[in-house]
Amino acid sequence: MRAAVLRSARRVVVADVPPPDPGAGEIRVRLEGSGICASELPLWQGREWFEYPRAPGEPGHEGWGRVEALGPGVGGLAVGQRVAVISQRAHAELDVCAAEHAVALPDSLGAPFPGEPLACAVNVLRRAPVAAGQRVAIVGCGFLGLLLVQLCAPAAAELAVVSRREEALALARSLGASSAWRSADRGLERQPPFDVVYEVTGHQEPLDLAARLTAVRGRLVLAGYHQDGRRSVDMQLWNWRGLDVINAHERDPAVYAQGLREAVAACAEGRLTLTPLITHRYALAELGEAYRVSVERPRGFVKAVWCDG
Repeated sequence: MRAAVLRSARRVVVADVPPPDPGAGEIRVRLEGSGICASELPLWQGREWFEYPRAPGEPGHEGWGRVEALGPGVGGLAVGQRVAVISQRAHAELDVCAAEHAVALPDSLGAPFPGEPLACAVNVLRRAPVAAGQRVAIVGCGFLGLLLVQLCAPAAAELAVVSRREEALALARSLGASSAWRSADRGLERQPPFDVVYEVTGHQEPLDLAARLTAVRGRLVLAGYHQDGRRSVDMQLWNWRGLDVINAHERDPAVYAQGLREAVAACAEGRLTLTPLITHRYALAELGEAYRVSVERPRGFVKAVWCDG
């Protein structure tokens, strides 16, 4: 099979490698594509603690495709069935995963369908739900932030979004946000603080802003992936306001799979839409370019995927 191999920082090649065989309880999926996650970008850029080369297909984890083979003991799935999967080497033509980490896709759902981040969004709301009538702010209007906009809008009395990019704010409004603010707008912090604030960037300054926007006894939810070292917090602010701080990341594969099932249902029912969020498409052989664009985030960018064919 063909698989993308990250040989070193900023160097991706497509190599011919042996296909994986499904073990007991596993399936092999012929991938139609995979999303490019922001968490992959430091690995592509390079950090001193990363080791190269990476295994073929790494670090792809947002794949979808069709079941090609069933391992021993697998039931409930059939060869040829279209699925979204939670796996770790999805930047390749084939990958294997536990059968319980694959979720069937209805015929009504087209491609692309990077399911794993949809599961993340659903799980964020499970960890930190919005009660009817609450005032909510979302700091960061990337792919995950815009999914959260759609999930929060039906319950929130007010839904404010914050971003550096005007086009992202406009898109958030079209998906249900009631107000939109540039992150540098001083008027934002003169608004009444919010009951629930989701930080969805993984960076220091937006984290600080999110804390300042959270009301006394409010809920500060960390949905962004902070992976570049230490963060500092204004503990006096956190302490004085009595904030409930929730790390909304999941690590239990079973919870991820349940989130994926719920996300697929939300898409099938029209409560979530991906159409305006998948803005850049590439072939597997162009994965390096997909990474570059995902780092640079040109005007109009939200999400890149590779999807051959």
